[in-house]
Amino acid sequence: MNRTSPHVHDVAIVGFGAVGQLLALLLGRAGHDVVALERWPEPYPLPRAVHFDHEIGRVLQAAGVGEEVRAVTDPVPDHYEWRNAAGQALVRIDWSGDGPSGWPTASFFSQPRLEAVLAAAAERSATVTVRRGQEVTGLHLAEDVVRLVTRGADGGGEVRARYVVGADGAGSFVRSAMATTVTDLGFFYDWLIVDTLPHEETEWSPMNWQLCDPERPTTIVSGGPGRRRWEFMRLPHESAAELNTPETAWRLLAPWGRTPDNTAIERHTVYTFQARWVDRWHEGRLLLAGDAAHQMPPFAGQGMCSGMRDAINLAWKLDLVLDGRAGPGLLDTYTSERSEHVQHAIGMSMALGQVICVLDPEAAAARDARMIAAGADPLHALPATPPPVLGDGVLQRAPDGGRAPDVGLLTPQYEVTHRGRTALLDDLTGGGFTLLTDGPAPLDALDAADRGFLAELGAVLVPLYADACPPEGYLDAPGGYLAHLRGHGHAAALVRPDFYLFGAAADGAGLRELVGQLRAQLRRPAAVVR
Repeated sequence: MNRTSPHVHDVAIVGFGAVGQLLALLLGRAGHDVVALERWPEPYPLPRAVHFDHEIGRVLQAAGVGEEVRAVTDPVPDHYEWRNAAGQALVRIDWSGDGPSGWPTASFFSQPRLEAVLAAAAERSATVTVRRGQEVTGLHLAEDVVRLVTRGADGGGEVRARYVVGADGAGSFVRSAMATTVTDLGFFYDWLIVDTLPHEETEWSPMNWQLCDPERPTTIVSGGPGRRRWEFMRLPHESAAELNTPETAWRLLAPWGRTPDNTAIERHTVYTFQARWVDRWHEGRLLLAGDAAHQMPPFAGQGMCSGMRDAINLAWKLDLVLDGRAGPGLLDTYTSERSEHVQHAIGMSMALGQVICVLDPEAAAARDARMIAAGADPLHALPATPPPVLGDGVLQRAPDGGRAPDVGLLTPQYEVTHRGRTALLDDLTGGGFTLLTDGPAPLDALDAADRGFLAELGAVLVPLYADACPPEGYLDAPGGYLAHLRGHGHAAALVRPDFYLFGAAADGAGLRELVGQLRAQLRRPAAVVR
């Protein structure tokens, strides 16, 4: 059956895994006409990613599925520990409690269950169409539309869209249609991943840990509620093929007390951990997200997290461009912001891997002595890495034209009270651009044009009060936003829809300048792609 239609969607997403699902959901919630094309007719049933951090919890909250996600995840109640072969602690990272985003510092999950939540929410959206079993085999660019040729069990056809996002994995078809190059750091390690379903409920303490044994580096973590994962590094004398067998999996699990009598193996597979990224993620009407744009080792648990950061960064920018509230040049900032940010995650993952993947006994002994002497403190026992910050893009400029201080950093989320309701800020504002101010006074400097521009963006004005809060105000909690603002000498802070700081101002006049900068940056012309 021919499925060709002259209808032009706003966005076509190629690939409907976790990143494609999140992007479809975010764009659908913004009212955009989205079609998702997935080559496989059924959802992938086996585990892959197992971890997300507090920031991604906030992203999922913004997508409207926060409570559903909490129901299928295990928050970490304790620390993440690395031990040597003798059982001594080499590093202990506190993962307990909530992180700065108001979500658990670390959560573990089974990816099929998480994807079921995301896919169902996306498919409930009146403006999102999901077509499974449709492989994209052709891509043709025109001035104002992209034509995708598809094939499937029910025949082929053509799908048209204003923009196409390749969320189609490491072998991305969409990427193959772009002229971009790839930076590969040549970091390769093979590990056997074994996902298990223990028959009995067991308390694992610590819940997640790393055995840094040169005889066989091993990772032991949660696989989500009711699941456990083991990861075993391939040794030089082993081939990937001999490692990736049920017999080998059971042999390696045996020292951990796992047998067919008390455990079922849900999946075993050998992954080659890599470190690389695409040099340009946006080319005309084509964009990339997730594994199509970058791959990294799992040692920092940031692979899927990075893809979801791509999705929310891209969603708010596409939203503004599609509606005409911003010029197409806004999409040029997607690569510059996210590429630098993801390179931090890749660098951190590699640095951790280089500590873990030590097979020489003498080198391992020296590593152990150094880390133990550092008191297992991650600030001193692990390699130093720069803080994660967005690359250049939609960010406040200093008077000299450079970046203003502190911009591009993730902002926290606290509970506040508004009109008698106490909740995390995003649940009260609905997300989007948020202007936080120390009381109402800084807002008095905004004129009608400023307020009109902010209203057009859907920005929410949040005047914060420490006490005696009027109904229209937001009562801050002790140690919350006001402490943060005042500690940095800010009277106002403008937060982007992806929760990164656009900029801040010391007074009302600075706030007017800040709003003016955002207006100018959203209207930048597009770069010419050659």
